[in-house]
Amino acid sequence: MSIQGSDKKNVVFILVDDLGWKDLGCYGSEFYETPNIDRLASKGTLFTNAYSANPVCSPTRAAIMTGKHPSRVGITDWLQGHDPKDRELLGPQDLTEMPLQEVTIAEVLKDEGYKTFFAGKWHLGDTGFFPEDQGFDINKGGHHMGQPPGGYYSPYDNPKLTDGPEGEYLTDRLTNESIQFLEEHGNRPFYLNLSYYTVHTPIQASKKHLAKFQKKRRTLTDMIPIKDQEGPGNTIVKQYNAEYASMVYALDENVGRLLDKLEALNLMDNTLIIFTSDNGGLTTTEKEYNPPTSVRPLRAGKGWAYEGGIRIPLIIKRPNENKNNTVDGSTVSMDMFPTILDGVEISLRPELHIDGKSLIPILDGTEKEVHDVLFWDYPHYHTSGWTPGLALRKGDWKLIYFYEGNKYELYNLKEDIAERNDLSKSNSKKLEELKSELNSMRQKLNTVSPSLNNK
Repeated sequence: MSIQGSDKKNVVFILVDDLGWKDLGCYGSEFYETPNIDRLASKGTLFTNAYSANPVCSPTRAAIMTGKHPSRVGITDWLQGHDPKDRELLGPQDLTEMPLQEVTIAEVLKDEGYKTFFAGKWHLGDTGFFPEDQGFDINKGGHHMGQPPGGYYSPYDNPKLTDGPEGEYLTDRLTNESIQFLEEHGNRPFYLNLSYYTVHTPIQASKKHLAKFQKKRRTLTDMIPIKDQEGPGNTIVKQYNAEYASMVYALDENVGRLLDKLEALNLMDNTLIIFTSDNGGLTTTEKEYNPPTSVRPLRAGKGWAYEGGIRIPLIIKRPNENKNNTVDGSTVSMDMFPTILDGVEISLRPELHIDGKSLIPILDGTEKEVHDVLFWDYPHYHTSGWTPGLALRKGDWKLIYFYEGNKYELYNLKEDIAERNDLSKSNSKKLEELKSELNSMRQKLNTVSPSLNNK
């Protein structure tokens, strides 16, 4: 079967939940196997300094959809959030959904004549605020929950996805829905947003791949989880989890199926493909629980504004591109909106994607950086052990601020990607420079601070 699309370029946007920076073979994993995603990277551009807009999911998803910093949208924590009432501070009250007045990338593309399709995790609001209320013609599985309520095997208990046959795996099903969309609508310009629930908890193995990684695990020097202390919690320091590895492998298998279908339908050369994650890997927790992955040498993971919580995979393959490229320019989730528009030759809408920059100049090699400063606002507690704080990156330098204790940490990422050597006391000049930048960003975005808990 072959579909000849229109002259307009198509968009396939693949978002993986909680996929860590080192969870792919092309990013250095030695335990997980991702031949199809590696194949995509070999034909496109791999970013080594890509960041999520926030250490947790909903704010980043809002940033992707709107091109705005999460603080502008009013969502700085996952919905409905984790704000304990017995700690020193109280996190600010977020919105409970992404407002309908926000103009999404789906709405812009729909106005440009695109057929818009969403499959998978939404987590940006309940009834009345679903994907179909925010510019998507079709919604398969997107609702208010942040993880699959029925788990990864049918029945799914998902109000936006009918149950499949017994034994059907959710990652397979979402890909099936996406392939069906391509077959039915690939003859017109389309925006396919495949937002996998995997590899979010619950960690439920892909049964057909589990034995492969159980066998591989037995070859490891360390078969048991090894932990390092991080604040009140612990971080896994080595990839070891066979169940998680099978989930990553199933993800990769399905990305391969989708790429193969684009090829079979003669759509590959006319399609912009973006593959990324919504935050860092689940490596760190203060609970009595062994997190499933590791992103070392990065510090901490999901929920933290250290590199492990915000540095993510990003692969972009442009239409008619078929060569490997690796770039170091810093990017952030808000950049997806303008990059999609620019990548399919639609005029940018800077009045909408206020905080995002097109990455096409980086892909073209005409610019090395599109951002002078990157800023993270996470004024909430998280079960990973994070306490309310902020972070900022400028060039090679990274500043982290914790509201508790009014504490600053300063790192040079070029020399210390693991963020182990705090330079805040030895480099007062750089500290003051970045503190000034931090305050400027807070004012620019009108951020909301946590309040003292007078319990």
